Parts: sequence; C-alpha cells; structure tokens
Amino acid sequence: MIYLDYAATHPMTGAALSAYARAAALPGNPASIHAAGQAAREVLEEGRARVAAAFGVDPRTLIANSGGTEGDNAVLLGVARAWQEGHGGPGHLITTPTEHSAVLAPARWLEARGWAVSWLTPDADGRYSPQELASVLRPDTALVSVHHANNELGTVQDTPALAAVAAARSVPYHSDAVQAPGVLPVNLPHWGVTYATFSAHKWGGPRGVGFVYVRRGAELPPVTFGGGQEGGTRPGTQDTAGVYAAGVALSAAEAERESTFAHLWQLRERFVGVVADIPGLRVNHPHAGSPKVASVTLPGADGEALLMNLDLLGVAASAGSACSAGTMQASHVLSAIGLSDADARASLRFSFGRETTEEEIDQAAAVLRQAAEWSRA
Repeated sequence: MIYLDYAATHPMTGAALSAYARAAALPGNPASIHAAGQAAREVLEEGRARVAAAFGVDPRTLIANSGGTEGDNAVLLGVARAWQEGHGGPGHLITTPTEHSAVLAPARWLEARGWAVSWLTPDADGRYSPQELASVLRPDTALVSVHHANNELGTVQDTPALAAVAAARSVPYHSDAVQAPGVLPVNLPHWGVTYATFSAHKWGGPRGVGFVYVRRGAELPPVTFGGGQEGGTRPGTQDTAGVYAAGVALSAAEAERESTFAHLWQLRERFVGVVADIPGLRVNHPHAGSPKVASVTLPGADGEALLMNLDLLGVAASAGSACSAGTMQASHVLSAIGLSDADARASLRFSFGRETTEEEIDQAAAVLRQAAEWSRA
C-alpha cells in the first residue's frame, strides 16, 4: 500500500510508539498525590512542555484533550456560553465556509439557536481578506474562527493579519491549526491568536490526543464538568502516555520541519508534473499553500469509483476530510471556492509525509491514470 493520506493521519512514529509504551507502563494517575501519581504527573508535564516549546508558549497555556474536534467545539461553545452568560442572549460569530466540520457543526448549532453567523467569502484559492473581516465585525461579535492551513486545499491563511484585525476590536480570535505542526512554523505569540487547536496524530503522535491553546489572560469556560484536571477546563483523567508521546513526536517533527517542508514541496511538484497529462485533470490547491496537500479534479469521473479503484490498485488517498468520510458528499471546501457539485465529487486529495518517496509518487501517478480510465469507462 502506498499511503498518501497524511492529512487524515500521520502514522505514529517509532519514537512516539516507544515513548507511549514507556509512559503507559507507569501505574499512577497524574492527579494522585502519592509517589506513583507524581511520577506520572512529571511525564505528563514533560510531554506538555515539549509541545509548548514547539509553539513558543508557556506550558500552562495548553489544555490537553482528545484532539481537534473536541478543541474546536470547546472553543466555540465555551466562548458562546460565556458571552450568553455575560450579555443575556446570543451574540455574533464570524467564521468561514471552508472550515473543518468540527467548526462548521458547532457554528451551525449556534446559528440554529439564535446566534448571528457571518461567513467570510473565500477567493479562488480559499484565502480570506483582513479587509472583509474588518467590515463584518460588530459590537456583539463574540469570536472569529478561521483555520490556519486548510485540510483539503493546503491553503495557508495570513493568521497574524486576520488576528490583528480582531484584536483591534478586542474580539477573541480562534485558529484551527491542526494541519500546521511538523510542516509549517507555528509561533503562537507571533500569530496573536486567543485560541488555537491541535491534534497530535497529524504530526506522528497518537490518535485521540490534542491541545487547546488559551492565551494568558483569556478565558475558556468548560463545556464538560467533573474533576479539576487541566485547570478545570477539561476535567477527566489525563492521558499521560498520549501527551508524552505527542510531545516526543512533535519535538522530532519540529527539528526536521524545514527539511520536511522542502521534501514535501518537491514531492508535490513531482506529483503534479507526472499527472499533468491525464486528460482533463485540473489542480485545485494553491501553489503557495502547504506542500503537504495536492488536490486534483478529474471531470467526468465518479469520485467514489476513483477511491475504490485507487484502493484496489494499492494507493490510499481521500476525497476530503477523513472526519466526513463515508458520506461521499461533494466537498464543501471545493464547493465554496466555486467548483460545481459534479467536479467537487470528481476530486481527490493526496497528502504526503516525511516518509513518502519519489518512487511512491511515480507509482501513485501511474495508478491514478489507470483509476481515472476505469472510473470514466
């Protein structure tokens, strides 16, 4: 199997697996005050400190959780709860139509319950304008939520510029930054965001582990209740092994990030070059976006048949977000940037990792050519 679905999940690295096994062998609960519990606490906090160092922040600003979906929901619903408690009713949210479903779903849930939601307009590459953001801010705007790197197109937003617009009006800014670590630089103080969300399995850590960044001085009311773990914001027994393995994986990914970026850029350019002669194929991803992602459309092909044929021929790719897999609906991201429903359904996402080779790229291109022929037959 040629695995080209790194945007869905990066296989857990050997170092992360070893770290996980070591930490999982510890018997204590990190919330316990006895020696076994405190030993687990030290390992937990070492993992958190590694992640914080990669992002340039204080470890105390990172809340450990189960990943990006929980983090996005926690920010949108937590901020909304605080607003309603402070203002006696719904407020205004600004977000985009190309967000991950983990942002879209709570945004629509709030909208159905009286919140006003403004949807920014993407350009042809899926980018958003600070000028438009400034024009839709209102006195009752409670939150702006715009992703950093898009999971289907690889489009990278000018997060510092967008966050500065919100900050000028004292509006909190949230960035779903799940796709950035290990490929793109993540400097949260430079970005100027209030909140950011991350998932460890995108950088070679374990699945089911993530982090929410909450800038010092900002509030994030809990949406779940129980014990006092994670400062009371995310109660429940912490995943000591998962957080530690996430930190080990991110330390390694950050050390290799610049070389990884160059490698992925070369792979994506090679892939686009060798598939360019497939009849009708169109490239959707922006050239200047994250090199992790290549998005292509094969007009006239059936997307479901394409994926099935690729799988039969030994290539793992996707039609879009793995969190929406199985539905075979047209990609909302591609629809938002102007593709027809038919073309959005005839599109595929290939995504690359540090372990991907040029030989795999060439083989995958040949397989795509064959799959396209079968799917159009």
